Amino acid sequence: MSTNLAQQLREGTTKSHSMAENVSFVKSFLGGVVDKKSYRKLVANFFFVYVAIEEEIEKNKNHIAIKSIYFPELYRRSNLVEDLEYYYGLDWSNQVEPSLATQIYVDRIHNVGSHQPELLIAHAYTRYMGDLSGGQILKKIAQNAMNLPSDLGTSFYNFKSIDDDKLFKDLYRDSLNNIPLNDQQIEQIIAEANISFNLNMKMFQELNSNLIKIMLMLLLNSMNNFRKKLS
Repeated sequence: MSTNLAQQLREGTTKSHSMAENVSFVKSFLGGVVDKKSYRKLVANFFFVYVAIEEEIEKNKNHIAIKSIYFPELYRRSNLVEDLEYYYGLDWSNQVEPSLATQIYVDRIHNVGSHQPELLIAHAYTRYMGDLSGGQILKKIAQNAMNLPSDLGTSFYNFKSIDDDKLFKDLYRDSLNNIPLNDQQIEQIIAEANISFNLNMKMFQELNSNLIKIMLMLLLNSMNNFRKKLS
């Protein structure tokens, strides 16, 4: 019997999804304004988030609620490593660490993986379905905004093991709908999906703060240079 979980998740996170899209960093990104330092920090933060999600899914892949959405072809870890090597070099692992908001996000994922594995559905849905749905658009924005080579710096958006995004998303939705869950579990998963959106927002807000600092520094440098020319 179908629980219609996919539709319930979509409808139950509409407000959170809209709020996340209205964070200044996201709005700037969608508008084609992308700071390379902020973007590479986002890639680093995503690395820690996806490692956590994928570790917990692997640990719980035989759990009755997780085995239905066990799709390793969605995993982003190796793709993110490619991007980190591009932005930071081969010694990237010595240069990156999770931001404060990212660490809170990672801790949440490990906590639900250990105590309520069915809530991992919310985190997987929020991230992977978003990546598949808007990934190619975001990839083009990043490439154009940062003048990236066509095959470098955006591996995160490539799903080489998935031939047809639409067919796969249909399969994923069907899998969600057929997970044996009771009403209380469904409510908890939807609530957790909203938490996931909120945790993503916190990461983006941190990046927005960094972007503002960079813009202020550039403005101050420009003003100082202008003053020097006048003196």
